[in-house]
Amino acid sequence: MGRAASSSDTTLRVRTAELGDASDVARLLTDLGYPSNREEAVERISIVRHDPRQHLLLAEIDGNVCGLIATYTRYAFSRGSEVTQITALVVAPACQRQGIGKRLLREVEARARRAGVTCLDVTSNALRVEAHDFYRGCGYSDSSLRFVKMLGD
Repeated sequence: MGRAASSSDTTLRVRTAELGDASDVARLLTDLGYPSNREEAVERISIVRHDPRQHLLLAEIDGNVCGLIATYTRYAFSRGSEVTQITALVVAPACQRQGIGKRLLREVEARARRAGVTCLDVTSNALRVEAHDFYRGCGYSDSSLRFVKMLGD
């Protein structure tokens, strides 16, 4: 379970997710509204770890996982360049409003710059008004309207 940073002696660290982090990843995905169990998280982590265009980073406070960010970098035909899409960003409820989400974004931005990526893209559900305010506060601007069609049976 995520633990709140309560004093200046806490240490925030961002690192690549490992298979052993599956329980924490499942918990955070569930917090984000995408229920997941440990086995599903193991599979997702494994897929990301074997795809050089995807990354899954975790934030830890004093060794306790408290947030994650997942990205996918692709060539965008319309831009004629690589774009990194943030596919998930979540901070455990007990750890929110402590700069963890901003730290995860800044880490992704730095990695994207080093890779020569010039644009980051993030989609947020229309109902997540607080998330929209967060992204705007981090320098992201409103852009395209996104349409989705689920392909079911």
